[in-house]
Amino acid sequence: MKVKSLVLAGLLLGAAPIFTASIPDEGMFPLSELSRAGLKKAGLKISEKDIYNPGQIGLVDALVQVSGCTGSFVSPNGLIITNHHCAFSAVQLASTPEHNYLENGFIASTLEQEIEAKGLTIRITDSYEDVSVRVLNAVANITDPIERINTIKKVCNEIAKEAEAKDPSIKAEVSEMFIGKSYVLFRYKTIEDVRLVYVPRQDIGEFGGETDNWVWPRHTGDFSFLRAYVGPDGKPAKYSKNNVPYKPKKHLKVNPKGVEENDFVFILGYPGRTFRHRPAQFIEYQQQFLLPYVSELYDFQNQQMLQAGKEDKAIELALATRVKRNANVLKNYRGKLKGLRNIDLIGSKKKEDTELATFIQSKPELKSKYGTLMEEIDKHYQLVFSDAMRELWFNNMYTGIRTFQIARVIQDLQQAVANQSKDADKKRIFESNKENVLKQLSNIFESYHLTVDKNIAGHMFAQAYTFQDKNTIEAIKTKGFTNAEAASTYIQQAIQLSKLTSLENIKSSVLKDYNTLASYSDEVLKIHKDLVNELAVFRKELTRREGILNRLMGDYVAVKEIYQAKNFIPDANSTLRLTFGNIKGYSPADATYMAPFTSIKGLNRKRKFRIT
Repeated sequence: MKVKSLVLAGLLLGAAPIFTASIPDEGMFPLSELSRAGLKKAGLKISEKDIYNPGQIGLVDALVQVSGCTGSFVSPNGLIITNHHCAFSAVQLASTPEHNYLENGFIASTLEQEIEAKGLTIRITDSYEDVSVRVLNAVANITDPIERINTIKKVCNEIAKEAEAKDPSIKAEVSEMFIGKSYVLFRYKTIEDVRLVYVPRQDIGEFGGETDNWVWPRHTGDFSFLRAYVGPDGKPAKYSKNNVPYKPKKHLKVNPKGVEENDFVFILGYPGRTFRHRPAQFIEYQQQFLLPYVSELYDFQNQQMLQAGKEDKAIELALATRVKRNANVLKNYRGKLKGLRNIDLIGSKKKEDTELATFIQSKPELKSKYGTLMEEIDKHYQLVFSDAMRELWFNNMYTGIRTFQIARVIQDLQQAVANQSKDADKKRIFESNKENVLKQLSNIFESYHLTVDKNIAGHMFAQAYTFQDKNTIEAIKTKGFTNAEAASTYIQQAIQLSKLTSLENIKSSVLKDYNTLASYSDEVLKIHKDLVNELAVFRKELTRREGILNRLMGDYVAVKEIYQAKNFIPDANSTLRLTFGNIKGYSPADATYMAPFTSIKGLNRKRKFRIT
């Protein structure tokens, strides 16, 4: 018996068939570029306007973004299907050792039994508008890199605020489609009340575990059902028992027959990011620095969290989302590393860039405008390579060391109070912000574990001790540690002795009143302040580089389009996209063929193998 799973716009379930494009394509098409996709030639039977037609109802109206994931309306009463891992964090927050929905699953037989999916929001793309001319005109005469990037951000924010002022019912966001080249304003309807309807057991939703993640064949039941709710007036509202199910403009109808081999299919959704139009040095940065560093760090973090949860189900649940997210990235990054090395993508990209440079030099009109482009790109990335480890360490400082997240919240409030000269004003600032600060801290402590945080901090400080030259982290170097172990011991002891590791201690002592807040200090706050001050200087340099890269990549894409005599489709950037192909098998390696459908027989074999 074959499992021909349901192909939904924006979502392929875990047992879904694989597909490949029948004609060369540009990958993930924005709504504005559907006419260039060649859908009819590829096999589309419905009209392209049935997919998206400005001002009219189309399939895109059934698509939603679920806190970064893709989902689809599948009923007229706001029912949404999305992936199991996309609802994972909400299920974790709703679970307790006594009611472990993460492990045992959850089902609501009635609307009244549906529970709040904490932390999840729904975004529906309402419309879009190209604003490239306005953004680029604002920086046309700016040569300073920092001023350029700050102006782009400022103009993008202004455009978004103007759109929201014109229509208070939407949230607006300007997305960069090509770095330094094109910008699009997206208007979104946002729904804040989202509820859990059905979530499969964890051993179904995660069947195959990380071994099967990101690879084929998969047999996992990677799906969940949510429901969107709005206020009685039909407008978005925060969670309330008085809210009612949202009525979408469009919902998808599932074809119970599924699909056959060679069928044409297309997918609508909100993919993360792709990097098809970057130079060889970008790939080199990924392979030599980003992917291995993050893989090693996340692996260490997960080891600590899994160990902490072994003997305590409450701790295991509290840390489950962090473990899940890390594991997902870890598997992805290690797979990318393997793929990059196997196909020598850096070598291929270098060849492409060399040919592009030759083309530029052969055309006088291009040489005058882009003659130094490739050299400037290489110069930029050599600078990036020189302190890449330092940047990566700072980038992971807060996600790794959660005590520093707490320190940041406390020191921000301390600074806000200190900025006032009169006691009455100090008290007013303290009292008006205390509730919000406690809310922020409560969110952090939901997945905080002292031993885990000490071990991760110790690991990162020991690592930082070994950094040399431009990678040196001065705040740690100036402590004069004699070895990596000393650096590790220092931060672990500082965290152990801090009052910031317990929400109750913070409430009773640090946040007792504005005087206790102002007077509180410990070694965690001191080293955190030193690191923040160092990062502020470094961040200014990173902003300068971002401004340079913005200009260089705009020119790189422009001249590459001339060289290849085509207009590129923008890389994926979490905005609504369409991709398409045909249901086919494929051969990933010599003498290996992957069929396009999985089966119950294969699932049982895999289950028995796991048990064995």
